Amino acid sequence: MAPLHAALPPPSAAAAHHHAAVPPVFLARSPYHPRRAAASCSLAAAVPSSRKAFLSCPPDHWTTAAPPRAIPSSSSSPALIASVQDLYDFIYSGPLVDRIGYTDEKIAESIDRWLLAGARLARLFRLNELQLSEAEKTRIYHFYIPVFLWCEDQVMEHRAKYNDGDDIPPLVIGVSAPQGSGKTTLVFALDYLFRVAGRNSVTLSIDDLYLTAKEQNELRDRNPGNALLELRGNAGSHDLQFSVETLESLIKLTKEGMKMKVPRYDKSTFGGRGDRADPSVWPEVEGPLEVVLFEGWMLGFKPLPNEEVKKVDPQLEVVNKNLEAYYGAWGRFIQSWIVIKIREPSCVCQWRLQAEVAMRADGKPGMSDEEVMDFVSRYLPAYQAYLPTLYKEGPNGSNPDHLLVIDIDENRNPICGGSWDVACL
Repeated sequence: MAPLHAALPPPSAAAAHHHAAVPPVFLARSPYHPRRAAASCSLAAAVPSSRKAFLSCPPDHWTTAAPPRAIPSSSSSPALIASVQDLYDFIYSGPLVDRIGYTDEKIAESIDRWLLAGARLARLFRLNELQLSEAEKTRIYHFYIPVFLWCEDQVMEHRAKYNDGDDIPPLVIGVSAPQGSGKTTLVFALDYLFRVAGRNSVTLSIDDLYLTAKEQNELRDRNPGNALLELRGNAGSHDLQFSVETLESLIKLTKEGMKMKVPRYDKSTFGGRGDRADPSVWPEVEGPLEVVLFEGWMLGFKPLPNEEVKKVDPQLEVVNKNLEAYYGAWGRFIQSWIVIKIREPSCVCQWRLQAEVAMRADGKPGMSDEEVMDFVSRYLPAYQAYLPTLYKEGPNGSNPDHLLVIDIDENRNPICGGSWDVACL
């Protein structure tokens, strides 16, 4: 099956409007035509369709997804031609196409690529690509595929800086998004698309870098009465030395035969309070690695003057002090950033509750509804203090030319830019 590799992007997003797009090598250079596009794309065979408003990815499925199934090419029916044209119009109406530098001409030149990625994602999430609901179509063609294409351009630009024969470190892409906003599923989809496109990628969450349960208990004891450090989550509850060792090891995976085990965190242990998983169950990754997808709810937060954080919550002063060391442990490794921006912070509580309900439905021990509300309340001061700066200035150490900001609604779908209302906290 043809690769999804993008053409080399211009040096910056602004320059995209002044250079003619170069289509991937497998695409014809002739103008878009619905009949040609319909005949050339690979369509997955029909599978039972889900009508969930949000596509889910159980953790156990991270490496079990099968590749999309193709059907023999045949003459296209008028209905199929019309559906491809409709899909083209739907893609162009998406809120992210301008942000990733895609004009209508560039979409037309790369329509095969969108269709192929859509077929692969439909197969990944066990959907019938010919009968997608509006929510599923939005999630795939307005969200996951545009973000993937942007990431591919970032990888191509990163690798173009090196000479033939150089050991090229993987590009570390940071994904900063509030809890429950869909970052894990997004990263799951991106990782899959990279892999089927022939790029070796790995996922890492800031959750995987938490202190062990024993160390977290010690942190709580050193900060009696501080609810923000009683449980995992806020700055101070991560093992920063372990973080540095992990990220340094990942970016050194530049040759074949080099291997390492990637840490994982088990949130289901200790009644939902969690603990670092046993190394025996950590997945192994092998070089050469091209992409590291690094995600977390507080990734990119910048420490603020103490007077500001004390106005939000006096307990946040210690957290703010802890945050000063995080750029050296996390931020300096990240070259490209994705920031998912929410409008209503009250959604965080509901999203987290949905995640815990799903965990319990999957037979895993999780927090009760009351415990979820208590747990999330310990994050809200950090959201109120740090998100406005993150949204206004970007992540700590980020470059605007390598930053993609995605506004989402309460259904976790991308929208045109909105405002952040701290008064809702």
